[in-house]
Amino acid sequence: MKIAVPLTNAHQRATFDCGDVALNQYLQTTARQHQDKGISRTYVLVDETQPDTILAYMTLTVCEVLAEDLPPELAKKYPTRIPAAKLARLAVSKYCQRQGYGAYLLVEAMQKTLEVNHAMGLAGLFVDAKHAAARQYYVQFGFLAAPEQLENLFMPLKAIQKNLDK
Repeated sequence: MKIAVPLTNAHQRATFDCGDVALNQYLQTTARQHQDKGISRTYVLVDETQPDTILAYMTLTVCEVLAEDLPPELAKKYPTRIPAAKLARLAVSKYCQRQGYGAYLLVEAMQKTLEVNHAMGLAGLFVDAKHAAARQYYVQFGFLAAPEQLENLFMPLKAIQKNLDK
């Protein structure tokens, strides 16, 4: 069974390869440091039979966004500055791609966003799509883009809840 767990020293970060040097490097050299400093949280997807092998990972953090960076129909509903969760990184091992692991972690990110919202209040979940394929991937899940912020995608809390209720 596959499960998402917090990154620890026991996980084999050095062997993870998603095909993107920056994402590999972050996991191998920075993720634990950021976690230890309280900057972000990284979760790894593992198989319970091989709990030290990373199949995929995601990094979550909090952010503050200007309402003007939201799609216009949403911007008018919020104050000037809004708190949100941010899916800072999402990567799947190149040996495990196209098996639904990215979607699994995205659902985990949505669930964690709702959990934090209940404790502190958030407007939703942001993600930066680094290229057109990533943008298309997130849009299929209901992320919205502001016209001038083509990389910056947003999913409001109501949309997150709707996705999780499916």
